[in-house]
Amino acid sequence: MRKRDLLLATAGLLLFWQLVSLAVNKPVLPPPWKVLRAFALEFPQDLGMHMLVSGWRVVASIAIAVAFALPAGLGLGLSPRANRLAGPAIYLLYPIPKIVFLPVILLLLGIGNLSKVFVISLILFFQILVVVRDEAANLRPELIASVRSLGAGRRALFRFVYLPACLPAVLTSLRVSIGTAIAVLFFAESFATTSGLGYYIIVETWGRLAYAEMYAGVVGMSLLGLALYFIVDRLQRHMCPWLTAG
Repeated sequence: MRKRDLLLATAGLLLFWQLVSLAVNKPVLPPPWKVLRAFALEFPQDLGMHMLVSGWRVVASIAIAVAFALPAGLGLGLSPRANRLAGPAIYLLYPIPKIVFLPVILLLLGIGNLSKVFVISLILFFQILVVVRDEAANLRPELIASVRSLGAGRRALFRFVYLPACLPAVLTSLRVSIGTAIAVLFFAESFATTSGLGYYIIVETWGRLAYAEMYAGVVGMSLLGLALYFIVDRLQRHMCPWLTAG
């Protein structure tokens, strides 16, 4: 994505926002310049702190999900027997919206960071697990056999075959999962907490009809998701250079 295209898209969105705001002509939809001014005023105070809290929760959730889902997905993808045993359970659990367990998780883990990180990690775990498992299962046997013929052991196979082959799938699943993680974060932070962007948007601003500040929180959450998306995109260019070599 070129910077010029990104700037043009941003300008187009702001122009569309301005036109819709003029058409609605109500305080509930302030123009973008008012929201950006509120963002600039609120960021050094409460908004910046809430963004840091939400960012920490999302990054921790992603790291935990990858740490558990990557080896589990590789193990299931490379072992047909293990996949046959675990496959039915994954098939049943994967479609269930894990967010419905949030009240139970809050009761068990409390209203602090642990419950929010756990529910986001749980959702991302299954998304990454399924993608990595399928990618590992589709590795060509002749590729593995050719590397084994050179005397490679399990560690070498993991480093030079399994991990490079699955990294693009892991990063793609992360890119897709960022939107899900931000949405779940907003829902989890909208009640039973005292910090985070969800709390800022629902309790601190929407609750007192401070619409400009509320949209500033929405902008903050959007910027958080956009920053994570760009980080994953940069990681893919550095860790999987063969994908863009052409």
